[in-house]
Amino acid sequence: MLWEKIKRFWRTGLNEKNRRYLLFAMISMIMMILTGCSNETPEVSDIEITQTDNKVYSSDENDSADAERIKEILSDIYSEAVDTNTLGSLDMMRRMVIRLGESGYVAVDSGNQIDMTQAEQALAFCKAVDEKKTAELTIIVIMEMGIRKFDLKTEVGNVTIVRGYYQYDQNGSLRNRSTVSYPADFWQYTEEGYLMFEGSCFSDEGYVLTLSDTPEHTMLRILPLDEKCREYNRKYILPVGYELNNLFLCNWSEGDFGDLDFYDLFDRFYPMMHSRQVPYVADENLEVGAVYQIPGELFENVIGAYFNIDSETLRSKTIYISELAAYEYRPRGFYEAEYPDIAYPEVVDYTKNEDGTVVLHINAVYPNGNMSKEFSHTTVIRPLKEDSFQYVSNEIIIPEGDDSIWWHSNRLTEEEWREVYGGNGS
Repeated sequence: MLWEKIKRFWRTGLNEKNRRYLLFAMISMIMMILTGCSNETPEVSDIEITQTDNKVYSSDENDSADAERIKEILSDIYSEAVDTNTLGSLDMMRRMVIRLGESGYVAVDSGNQIDMTQAEQALAFCKAVDEKKTAELTIIVIMEMGIRKFDLKTEVGNVTIVRGYYQYDQNGSLRNRSTVSYPADFWQYTEEGYLMFEGSCFSDEGYVLTLSDTPEHTMLRILPLDEKCREYNRKYILPVGYELNNLFLCNWSEGDFGDLDFYDLFDRFYPMMHSRQVPYVADENLEVGAVYQIPGELFENVIGAYFNIDSETLRSKTIYISELAAYEYRPRGFYEAEYPDIAYPEVVDYTKNEDGTVVLHINAVYPNGNMSKEFSHTTVIRPLKEDSFQYVSNEIIIPEGDDSIWWHSNRLTEEEWREVYGGNGS
């Protein structure tokens, strides 16, 4: 049964709709492994030459001048961020985006958490593409350790992209790490206010791994979003998100908690409540399934902080060992991993009810799937005193024809767990 489930999971990820996105995610993971991770700023060359469609693009003096101008515009903010160890923080990125906008640049952050500046320029370019006119546009995307610079050109409805990635070096200068040029194979401005484009470019590393060009996906929010929506998203939705839990991926209410997995929610809520990671971790040996007994008071306090749920109901949804007054807990293992590339939630509207609850309307944004709304859901929140809150209900709306959220993986059932680990429990 388990192996059939695993095969179905991989087949779903490898269908025509998702194959290229899975491949892109796998390339990203492998490259991270090959290159390693470091807190130090990597040394980079001034120029990277990239070949696309038998044409050679190389960084030129104009690119260097643009990078130098942007560096000067942001220099004081960057220096302050380094001194205060806040580089990459939302506040610093917002200040950088606003500063670039004041200097005439179209700018946004890489996570689409800040309103784009000079958005009317981007809208005008999209209109030129639709009308098959000639136009140019430069977009600066602020990242934690640098910027991406997109130079877009359109003629007769075709769009060409030159994407440069610049990273701050130890002297605070923006150094070119890579520059690629490619035609947009996919281009769309969505009704949700996102610009999405995609193309393939050549890279030595990507070609070695796949014997093909490397896909690049970009999704940038052009239309502004109500700041209250962003605030609600940061406070109530993003801390849990869609990764390794189904809080927002199934229908449930306080009267019927449905298929909610409270073990996954313990994993998400514990760090939110205690500001540290869950201490109950998987065994280092992949063939051994770790099993813990979490004290009942601890488990119920963590779950009860975010749900109006009594202990009897919670115990009926989990494995409770009465003689130990503890909950049996099995951390997710290798066979319960998810695809690393998933959607992220974005609150797009809200309603305040007379009873004090807040109804949040949320879209799942999936950049590498070229979807500004993979699905949507309505989540009700109950704000409480001292900045605490409870989740009240969730209703998910999946587009017709999509019967599942393919990148999500449930925990193993009791039968599946025993099939994998047998008697190898720790």
